[in-house]
Amino acid sequence: MSTPPPHIFRAYDIRGFAHLPKSKNPAELTPETIRQIGLGSGAYFKEHHGKNIVVSYDCRVSNPELANAFIDGLRSTGCDLTVIGMVPTPMLYFAVCRFGFDGGASITASHNPKEYNGVKLVGREAHSICGEELQEVLKRIEAGVSEEAQGKRENLDIFPAYLEKMLEIVTIERPLKIVVDSGNGATGPYVKPFFEALGCEVIPLFTEPDGNFPNHEANPEEIENMQSLIAAVKEHKADLGLGFDGDGDRLGIVDEKGKHYQADLLLLQLARELLARKPGAKIVFDSKVSQVLIDDIKAHGGEPMMTKTGHSFIEKRMHEEGAPLGGEISGHLFFAENYYGFDDAFLGAARLLEILAKTKKPFSALFADVPVTASTPELKSPCPDDKKFAIVKEITNNLSAKYPSITMDGIRVNFDEHSWGAVRCSNTSPNLTLRFEAPNEARLKEIIKLMLVELEKYPEIDLTRLHGAV
Repeated sequence: MSTPPPHIFRAYDIRGFAHLPKSKNPAELTPETIRQIGLGSGAYFKEHHGKNIVVSYDCRVSNPELANAFIDGLRSTGCDLTVIGMVPTPMLYFAVCRFGFDGGASITASHNPKEYNGVKLVGREAHSICGEELQEVLKRIEAGVSEEAQGKRENLDIFPAYLEKMLEIVTIERPLKIVVDSGNGATGPYVKPFFEALGCEVIPLFTEPDGNFPNHEANPEEIENMQSLIAAVKEHKADLGLGFDGDGDRLGIVDEKGKHYQADLLLLQLARELLARKPGAKIVFDSKVSQVLIDDIKAHGGEPMMTKTGHSFIEKRMHEEGAPLGGEISGHLFFAENYYGFDDAFLGAARLLEILAKTKKPFSALFADVPVTASTPELKSPCPDDKKFAIVKEITNNLSAKYPSITMDGIRVNFDEHSWGAVRCSNTSPNLTLRFEAPNEARLKEIIKLMLVELEKYPEIDLTRLHGAV
């Protein structure tokens, strides 16, 4: 038996290097190891949730082999499977909720480069299986899972029911022209039928699913991945440009001028619309969002609630607090009003189009009264997985002794009332994640330099991108 390496069981999913021909990376997810993950997942599902499970996968080149191996392992525990094929991960979550499955599994590495693959697990009502629960899956694998007669398998086309729900909860009041970049990911086959059904004129980019991601990485958080979208929006004089990640749970936006917006500012617009109808509503977000968002939620009568980064942590906090809306800087947007509380990039895009269609203004005009600050995007600084947590713990202890700080997830250092910097461990890759914001560029560079004094104590951290910011 080939047991999967423990370190790929991360904070909110399972993710590691896939078994690929000619790859220089160690094969952490092979047909043998992912079959073991299927066995462990099946045993966990049956004990805690039930045996009726829905399975999907994205378009990664390793998936024909790995998805079949996972499915075989899961069925070998006696679980009955409904396979919905290659769909965006939010459609898997929708299937769990809409049809009452006991749980779900998506074979995906989300926005990670093509060398990766992984497994996202959810229980009933699409609540994320994460943290200690994932460690229980690993313990079952290590202890050995007894195999049974294989459970049943059937297939289901989930898109018609998903589209029906979207048309029920979203209305776009005037025609809009949009450019949509699927990045050769799992959203590709669905963007035209989805957005045309909402009444939009759709100009599609890179909709052919290709796990080699030949045009750019399928990660709309990074501005370099949005250049084709920006050019197409300008060329076609579109109202908006939409970009999706590899499995369709992250959204990126560019306006009619080609300006790229960080997702916390998208959440700001969604929060304003919600709070106009539901004053006092709670809005959940991660520890790296702009102070502008936090202040704006308060100014519009809402209750801002910060929590740890990660889709599972946002979803859990929203459920605990009864919050109707949430989001994080990486592009995950969560909806519980007339929906199920999970992150859904198609719904996020549809809601923003709905807001835009209610005005006669361009998208950029929605931000006319939003304060402008100097900020960085999320910056990824490579740092070994086996070193990063201890390093961030030391950095947190050192900086929190000098400055007012929030330490729920790494550290968010408040250098002054309007200037802050955050450092945390990525839970999906061997990186530290950093972000900074200040009133102007001069102060932004000052606080980055203050942070560098601490970070440069650790040669294990590659600070190339951060040095580039100053």
